[in-house]
Amino acid sequence: MNNRERVVTALAHRQPDKTPYNIEFTSKIYPKMVAYYGDPEFASQLGNCLRVLGCEPKNSWREVRPNIWRDQFGVEWDQHVDKDIGVVCNQLVTPENMDAYQFPDPDDPTRYASYDHVLAERGEQYIVVNYGFSLFERAWTLAGEENILMGMVSNKKFVHALMDQILEFNLRIIRNVCRYDVDALMFGDDWGYQRGVVMGPKLWREFIKPRLQQMYAVVKSSGKLVFIHSCGKVFELFPDLIECGVDVFNPFQPEVIDVYEAKRNYGDRLSFYGGISTQQLLPYGSVSEVKDTVRRLIDRVGKNGGYIAAPAHSIPGDAKPENVAAMIEVLKHQ
Repeated sequence: MNNRERVVTALAHRQPDKTPYNIEFTSKIYPKMVAYYGDPEFASQLGNCLRVLGCEPKNSWREVRPNIWRDQFGVEWDQHVDKDIGVVCNQLVTPENMDAYQFPDPDDPTRYASYDHVLAERGEQYIVVNYGFSLFERAWTLAGEENILMGMVSNKKFVHALMDQILEFNLRIIRNVCRYDVDALMFGDDWGYQRGVVMGPKLWREFIKPRLQQMYAVVKSSGKLVFIHSCGKVFELFPDLIECGVDVFNPFQPEVIDVYEAKRNYGDRLSFYGGISTQQLLPYGSVSEVKDTVRRLIDRVGKNGGYIAAPAHSIPGDAKPENVAAMIEVLKHQ
């Protein structure tokens, strides 16, 4: 099998010859791995099974002040500490000005300009378009997280109206992406923290679920798969996600989700992507612990397919390079 065939087989809940995998790095760990391997091109040798494309327009990020970056929506991100994402430091939308806010153009051709070239030379990789900050996160980056969470209780009209505007924008993006011969869309939208669903399952089902159903239905009707990335302890939402049409759940954090229980309970209906601890194992484990854990995940979660092995997040800067190398060794030499 080639890498794309491995992914297709695994996501059809059949056993591939090897468990597919995908490894991504933050900007802090990457130079450490270059130094560890003594090779600035080490990442090209990883054998990743996924090719992840974006859908942002050209020049969508601009540094407007030192370490303050403005995105396509006008949201400003303070990256003094976190160089990969940052912290929102402005508020664009309020109940009073919501109708005047102008979304960016979802039909901007530069969003999709690379697709034809990548698809023409897709090779052996499975092509996924990543659409991050896709609903709840987009709402709170525009209006403030506290305001959205309080509004779900005290100003429902405002939150529903803002999310409807985001939904309409999203649907145009999704329809544009689905015109291309990509394999899947991965939606990013963190609903969890370490102890549970941020807004609770009841409010999630009121504000989030009905809109996900509309978004995912477009993807599924186009014959493509739905990946969802949500950090945190959202195990209780798995039945809802399956009902909405989710095929693959990421990041599958072992600190907050029992990955083996999840496989037992939902592995016939849901595939998992992630599962290798970036909070504990890669920063604090030993090389032998890393190898044993990764082999166990492949053997148990990867049994009968339904698994893409990966770190639970892009590998953080505090991971030990020797542990990252041990993980890579096991994944490459199954």
